[in-house]
Amino acid sequence: MKKIKLGAYPYIYPMPTVIVGTLIHGKPNFITISYVGVVQHKPPMVSVTLVKGHYSNTGIKESKTFSINIPNTKLLKETDFTGMHSGDKIDKASLFSVFYGNLKTAPMIAETPLNLECKLVEVINLKNDSEIFIGEIVETYSSKKFIREGYPYMKKLDPILFSINSNSYYNIGRRIGWAWKTGLKINPAKCKK
Repeated sequence: MKKIKLGAYPYIYPMPTVIVGTLIHGKPNFITISYVGVVQHKPPMVSVTLVKGHYSNTGIKESKTFSINIPNTKLLKETDFTGMHSGDKIDKASLFSVFYGNLKTAPMIAETPLNLECKLVEVINLKNDSEIFIGEIVETYSSKKFIREGYPYMKKLDPILFSINSNSYYNIGRRIGWAWKTGLKINPAKCKK
């Protein structure tokens, strides 16, 4: 199969859509992003990347905490709106029911199915105009209806996925396999050195 060159661009699919919560001058603020990822499993750490000019950067640095709120497709309008406007101009927190967890300084959204409460571990300043915030997850919150066998259930969560090239949102489809089981159908003898 012949490949064509697309240029250097972060085409990693799917991109999760999350709402990051911060406390700025004592008031909750939220920003929608898709540049988020898992850093490591133990201790559990995540990363969020924000352009340096964003209002939320100030809050993360001030409080040394932040939250990652996983919205579902029912919150699509509010999620998109939260990413379109700056918190220094409007009160985006008024769209949501805000609650606080153990840290008391990482505002979270009650309407989202899943919330990660994080303490800031490190800020990485990139040479361009972005900062990466590494946070350790101190607690995860969810409603019982989104839990199955003790874990968040992907289909019930109904997260919003983002496609950067088409500026479109998507939802999750059906399960197509099981991790660490589906690959057992291949005979390892086929891959001998």
